[in-house]
Amino acid sequence: MKITQIRIGMDNFSYLVQCIATGKAALVDPGTNASEAMSLIGHGNLQLIFIINTHRHLDHVAENSRVRETYGCDIIASEPESYGISDVTRTVSDGEILMLGDVRIRFLLTPGHTPGGLCMLVDGEALLTGDTLFIGDCGRTDMAGGSDNEMFLSLQKIKSLPDAVIIYPGHDYGPVPFDTLGNQKKQNKTLLAKSANELSLIA
Repeated sequence: MKITQIRIGMDNFSYLVQCIATGKAALVDPGTNASEAMSLIGHGNLQLIFIINTHRHLDHVAENSRVRETYGCDIIASEPESYGISDVTRTVSDGEILMLGDVRIRFLLTPGHTPGGLCMLVDGEALLTGDTLFIGDCGRTDMAGGSDNEMFLSLQKIKSLPDAVIIYPGHDYGPVPFDTLGNQKKQNKTLLAKSANELSLIA
């Protein structure tokens, strides 16, 4: 398994997940410019099987159609989120497993920033968190469909994962571009919140 973190614009992150054994790949959140990701796919002679969207916001999904037209791949989102994303071809639910060649992707439904936010646990080693969890913070809950209560529950779900899991966020808002969950459990103010009310005061 290989995960490539791709910076788009000022602070967005897109991710190319690949199965080294088979050359199959998934592009998570193509964002507003998928050119670098598409170059990596071409140079690596990879077969793009899936586009996976963590949530519906335009800075994460704007290039979906161009990538799909180029590779003929599925576009995946959660069912609640699919209503705000054009051209979704497949929806996934909480706990569902998707195989990318030999790579195992488990989906976690993590509402709070949006109603159908998704995180992806890749081979039990890496968690792609979109705008649910950042390094040192969490996603905004004051936008349409946001909820402090749901965000708090989603963060508790993430906290239940092993400390060694690497957190790969949807934006570069922290002091480092990725970190272990163990470090974030100690340092991230939103993971330290004891209640939804406390979270609403500090997030």
